Amino acid sequence: MKINSEPLATQSIQEWFNTELGQELLAAQKRAINRLLPNLFGYYLVEIAVNTDMALSTESLISHKIIVSREYKLGLTDQAILCEPTELPFVENSVDVVLLHHSLDFTDNPHQVLREANRILRPGGYLIIVGFNPASWWGIRKYCRRGIKAAWQRGQFISQGRLVDWMSLLGLTQLRCLTDYYLPPFVSIKWRRRFAKIQAYGRRSMPKNGAFSVTLARKDIEGISPVKRLLFPRKFYTMPVRKPATREQIRERS
Repeated sequence: MKINSEPLATQSIQEWFNTELGQELLAAQKRAINRLLPNLFGYYLVEIAVNTDMALSTESLISHKIIVSREYKLGLTDQAILCEPTELPFVENSVDVVLLHHSLDFTDNPHQVLREANRILRPGGYLIIVGFNPASWWGIRKYCRRGIKAAWQRGQFISQGRLVDWMSLLGLTQLRCLTDYYLPPFVSIKWRRRFAKIQAYGRRSMPKNGAFSVTLARKDIEGISPVKRLLFPRKFYTMPVRKPATREQIRERS
């Protein structure tokens, strides 16, 4: 019988985000998310995160915020519901904004989680996806280290190219992709302080290689195709047009 390891992985990453390194990374993720949320409007926002205590959507102007939790725990508000990310109890095309915080990284079926998020999202609605970036120091550490791995290393680490492909099949168009936190995953705060200058260097020289990525996508409206910029813009040539003859010219000819 196959044992489902997904709940164990989710619980482990919940505990890891309570560590000093986890809190430091989470603070950077919140700053990136807050750059997007104030510009997204609507009536309903659904937040699906690996930890319901994170409160990632506080900066959103949307009044109705719903938190998805996989298990009952003390402290859950009236706006929280118990369900699986793969089976969301919402009507199709009913939500304005969906926020997935590492929900694709720590699941056995990321495609289904993404499909469900797209199903409940209204046409023209927005999807925010937060995930670990494989093209970073954290990605290198994940694939190089042997033996016992930290909780964050057990994530999927989906590349931006794969994510864009998945979204395009569902009719989702990427609008922006933010990334940050360029430090290696040092557990020791002493080492993180010693390499603090890497942050400024990374933002300047490696803008796509932060530890995480925050992707903003929009659900396309049926019948309207997103406008794509041409690599080589078309050139339009004007055809010569003969000017009509005046009355004087006609009299001279006759």
